[in-house]
Amino acid sequence: MSSLKTSRTPRRIVAFGTRAKDAAAQGVHGAREWAAPRLEDAADAVTASVAPRVSSALRSTARQVRPEGTRSGLRRLLSWRWLLGAGAAVVAAGAAAALAMRRRYASATAEVRDDAGSPGDEAAPAPQPAAEPATPSEANGTRVSKSRT
Repeated sequence: MSSLKTSRTPRRIVAFGTRAKDAAAQGVHGAREWAAPRLEDAADAVTASVAPRVSSALRSTARQVRPEGTRSGLRRLLSWRWLLGAGAAVVAAGAAAALAMRRRYASATAEVRDDAGSPGDEAAPAPQPAAEPATPSEANGTRVSKSRT
């Protein structure tokens, strides 16, 4: 009798294992069906609420970690040292232009004085004050007359 029991035992163990495997597969499948929508809802909630906070925390940390010397783009252009240098260059250019214009005016005035005082030229008569016109004059297409009061 003991040999009969021993021959059935492996079959029972195999059958029990097969049933356990099927039950476990059904349980895992059911657990996955239950968990999937909840995980999707959790993902949506994290994306809407936690993700912006995590993003801003990462950006803040990046700003703190970034070394001072590596500014790029507009920040580099608007640094106070660059603006001071550009302002000094503009002032220097303006001063040079003003000096050149003054020298040009002075040389042109000196030329006119030299030409007027040269012995070969006739002296121009002194300008006479203009007499008042006897007739009314026109300004901007309309007749204007002087009224004496």
